Amino acid sequence: GAPNVSTATAAREQHGHDESMHPCAPPDVVVWPQAVGQVQELAALCHRCRVPMVPFGTGTGLEGGVNAVQGGVCFDLSRMDAIAELSLEDFSVTVEPGVTRKALNKHLRGTGLWFPVGTVGM
Repeated sequence: GAPNVSTATAAREQHGHDESMHPCAPPDVVVWPQAVGQVQELAALCHRCRVPMVPFGTGTGLEGGVNAVQGGVCFDLSRMDAIAELSLEDFSVTVEPGVTRKALNKHLRGTGLWFPVGTVGM
């Protein structure tokens, strides 16, 4: 519905660039899924209709990866921000894609653990 979907120029332009030098290339629509099932349904629909999908986190990337050079649907994952499980024994944490480093470190405060910059995907 309306609070989770936007074709407004401002929303599209906000999601059409990151911190890179690349010019803005806005998507056709921005959606804010809030659950894995919604992402799955949206991805299946985009696949069936052959519409490009562009994931969006915080927009702080330096590579231009959020630029929708062929239009499409931008999946803003910021509302999927739950921290599902923390295991102090094996130093692992399960998070949704919208969890920021700052939010994770706030959650970890007092455990003796922290998540430094530059460790994503390691």
